[in-house]
Amino acid sequence: MNGPGVSNAQVRSRISGTGSYLPERCVTNAELAQRVDTSDEWISTRTGIRQRHFAAEGQLASDLALEAARRAIEAAGLQPADIGLVIVATTTPDVVFPSTACILQQKLGIAGCPAYDLQAVCSGFVYALSSADLAVRAGQCRHALVVGAEVYSRILDWNDRSTCVLFGDGAGAVVLSATDGPGILSSHLHADGSFSGILGVPARIDSGRVEGAPFVHMDGNAVFRFAVRVLAEAAHEALDANGLAPADIDWLVPHQANIRIIESTARKLGLPMERVVVTVDRHANTSAASIPLALDTAVRDGRIRPGQLVLLEGVGGGFTWGSVLLRW
Repeated sequence: MNGPGVSNAQVRSRISGTGSYLPERCVTNAELAQRVDTSDEWISTRTGIRQRHFAAEGQLASDLALEAARRAIEAAGLQPADIGLVIVATTTPDVVFPSTACILQQKLGIAGCPAYDLQAVCSGFVYALSSADLAVRAGQCRHALVVGAEVYSRILDWNDRSTCVLFGDGAGAVVLSATDGPGILSSHLHADGSFSGILGVPARIDSGRVEGAPFVHMDGNAVFRFAVRVLAEAAHEALDANGLAPADIDWLVPHQANIRIIESTARKLGLPMERVVVTVDRHANTSAASIPLALDTAVRDGRIRPGQLVLLEGVGGGFTWGSVLLRW
């Protein structure tokens, strides 16, 4: 239920706390070049990436999610028992089932509330945030935990330098809380399965065997063109729905895949890079974790402040894409 002070007619959701976690092991481009036929210059000039973090042996998505979730819950001034919904966006779950969200729920020491995983690859956090927003607005819970957590280091082909240098591991989380004040204004989600072949991990388990290649496969040029187009479209869609213009955006927090994609999106919106949150240089592409990791960075260093207009947007395999516009 919504509880006292917030009626169904007034309720919307706001991000009341953010948190993130990166595994201890930090791998620079120079270190990666000792393992792969590449160089710091080759990686950084093409992607903007200078380092990434890799999970330790035995460290799973739920372990990363747990640390990020605890920090977000603490930042919201809540206890785990206050959480009424858990959604984990991940492409790299702990196991086939049960869901990583249920495993995370158990690790948080709570039970009874809904918990499920959402798989939309790099758009996963935007999709999950939209789903949680609807639940809060409908009065199904007062506080929802939304986590993006990935261990991409486990699905990288170290013989393919075009993909293995791009990704990292990490987790980011937010708590959404019911409010009658500023918060999420709208969300806009899309998918087009006809592009599913340009980015994916084309493997499956069949009778105890792994069928197909269990590593990331990507047509880089096709992904770049698609991402630049739909990210600009998703941004304008969100702004148009709320009667706003690109100049009204205080902060753009995009999926952190490639600095060239981020810069192209900013140019299409007429936004200076000083108003774009960029962490791809430190985190690489952490898929569903990239937006909440970047968001937490900008919240904790004081860049994002109350009253500002913040646009989150992502694009990922499927192909999926979408945006969430919010007033902080």
